[in-house]
This record gives sequence, C-alpha cells and structure tokens, in this order.
Amino acid sequence: MARKILLTSFDVWMPHQVSNSSDDLLAEMLSQKRLPDHTYCLRKLPVDFEQAPAQVISTINLLQPDVIVCCGMAESRTVLTVESNGCYGGETLKTTINLAKLVKPLMATQVSDDAGQFVCNFLYYSILKYLGQNPMNSRCLFVHVPRSIQAIKL
Repeated sequence: MARKILLTSFDVWMPHQVSNSSDDLLAEMLSQKRLPDHTYCLRKLPVDFEQAPAQVISTINLLQPDVIVCCGMAESRTVLTVESNGCYGGETLKTTINLAKLVKPLMATQVSDDAGQFVCNFLYYSILKYLGQNPMNSRCLFVHVPRSIQAIKL
C-alpha cells in the first residue's frame, strides 16, 4: 500500500511579503510534478496559533497520513532547515525521524534545534504532542524554507 504524505505551508503574515516561500516551494513541486502519488497539500495555512494546528490536526484525522511535513518560511535563513523539535511551556518534543540520516545526502539542508518562537514552532509542537497522545503511525517533520527558493535545487 502506498504511503500517504501530508504537506503543509503557510500564508503571508507581514505587509511586505508578496508570498510565503514555504507555499512557493510546494507550488513549484506541484507544477513540476515532483510529488509522489498519495501526497496531499494543505496550503496557505493562516499564521494563527489556534487555527493552523486545528486545520492540520483535522486533516491528519481525515487522511491518516504516514508522514506529515510542515513547511514554514524563515526569512533570515539561507538553507533549508529541518527542525529537530518543537517547544512550548517548558516542554520540548522531538521528531521520531532520524534527521542526521535524512539530511546527509541533501545539499543546502541542515538540522536545526530552534524552530523559533512563532507559529511554526507552535504548530510543530502541537502536532508532535497530538501524535504522541493518539494511536497512529504518523511521523512529523518541520522544514523551514529560506525566503528565496531560487537557491534550492529541485
């Protein structure tokens, strides 16, 4: 049976932003038909601490994906970064994915231990917490995308 993948991206949140690079990346991958079958995209999530996790968790319950890859824009970063954990209220939750193995063959990709202090981090934490409390075989990863995806080789 084919593995189901859920990909998410955020909408813009600042007036100067024309687009969100996390959504630009998903759009580019879709247009180039680079996504495997059974991949579902939940694009342009609201940059909101309540709405974003609620929408993703609702979609997780509906699809029961094997893998969830949440993407967000990191304006100050220059490479893709996969986040090792999400933190909230003094609790740190780590992904079960072996990130060192994942990024080893990839160019311009690094592991980060700091998902920030904004909605990206809270979404990641919320999903990791939800997966830990509910019996399902889904695994989750958060990827921060630099502001410009032009440097990323697809």
